[in-house]
This record gives sequence, structure tokens and C-alpha cells, in this order.
Amino acid sequence: MPDPAATDIPARLRRRPELWMVLLFLVSLAALGFFLLAGEVVEGDTASFDEAILLALRNPADLSDPIGSHWVEEMARDMTALGGVAWLSLLTAGVAGYLALSRHTRTMWFLLIAIGSGTLLSRTAKIFFERARPDLVPHGSYVYTASFPSGHTMLSAVTYLTLAVMLSRLEPRRIIKVYIMTCAIILTGLVGASRVYLGVHWPTDVIAGWTAGAGWAVLCLLIAQWLQRRGQIEPAEDAKD
Repeated sequence: MPDPAATDIPARLRRRPELWMVLLFLVSLAALGFFLLAGEVVEGDTASFDEAILLALRNPADLSDPIGSHWVEEMARDMTALGGVAWLSLLTAGVAGYLALSRHTRTMWFLLIAIGSGTLLSRTAKIFFERARPDLVPHGSYVYTASFPSGHTMLSAVTYLTLAVMLSRLEPRRIIKVYIMTCAIILTGLVGASRVYLGVHWPTDVIAGWTAGAGWAVLCLLIAQWLQRRGQIEPAEDAKD
């Protein structure tokens, strides 16, 4: 029988400190990637790339018509709703309730603070960069904030990936851990893709949202492990096949 702890990320972090360095490198890489991309966006160097992708998703004869059937456009609206503030708030509250009922109170508070601070970071970045929304094609969804980074994309990455990281810590079976993380990644990808398809964001807005959100989730994992070692949040469960 394989050692269960060998398949569990938290246990491996305790036994192999070099994994901390790998995760720290990923956080640093995400931060660097975000700021390099932001610099290119501010200087206007991504304009041709953004425009080419946005136009490729539209009917050349009618830019108000996204490619694909009407049901595809409707599905895109459904997907984009999964990154809305209302839905993500309800989902976070639901998971927080589950953690409270299962007596993981400190984990619950960590989760709420992690997602709340990630949301604040997204809002602050929008205010700082003040990038205009795409005016190349008509919008397929109502928008009222700045464009960079994509709020729906970043908030979905922050929420889904952070929720997945925290919930997978409490799940003893490796297959369930993988399933939770896979679902979170797929949902985050679909939300971001729908924003470009509906013409409400430039592709680089979405890439920035994915990068920042994923980096935030990994950072939350590192902080959670540090707090766990200090006994300030509940320990993760042992992994099992």
C-alpha cells in the first residue's frame, strides 16, 4: 500500500520543504506575468492581438453577431453568470456555512478573508488601470466597470480555486481532491472565455484575470499551510485513494 501522505499536498509540503519553494515560485511567476502583461497593455502593445481575437469570434458581415448558433450565445451568457458577484457571494456563503457546521470555524474565516481580499484586489486593479471596455464589437452583456483585469475572470479564479484548495484540504480521498480542483479550473476557464466571446472584455483582460486569480489561490494555499503549522486553522485530512 502506498503511503497516503505521499499523495497529499499539505503532508508533502511538511516533508519536502522544496515544494514550498516551487509554490512560492509559481506565486512570483503569476505576479511577474500579471505586471508584465499590464505594462504591455498600458503601452498599447497588445492592441493588435486583442482586436484579432475579438474579431475572429464575430460574423464578419455583422459584428453584433457572435460566431455560432443562438444557443451558443445563450450558453455563454449562462457561463458568464457563474462569475457574477451575486452567484459567487452565494456560493462562498454556502461553503462557509458547510465549514461552520462541520466545525472548521477557523478555516471558514480564513476562506472568507481570502476571497474577500482577492475581490478587493480585483476592484483596486480596475480602478488603477482604468482601461476602457472594447468598443470594437457590441457587448453581449451589461457592463459598468473598467476592463482590466476582467473582474468576472479574476473573481471566479479567486473564488473557485480558493474554494477548491480549502475544500480539498478537508477531503481525505485523492480522487476527490483532483475532481474538485479540475471542476474549479474548468469553471474558471469557461467564465473567462465567455467574457471575450460576448465582447465585454479584451482577451488580455481575461488572461490577466486568470493569472492573478490563480496566483492568489496558490498564495492562499501557502498561507493556509503556514497557519496550520502554527495551529491557527484546522489541519488538513490525511489523503486516501
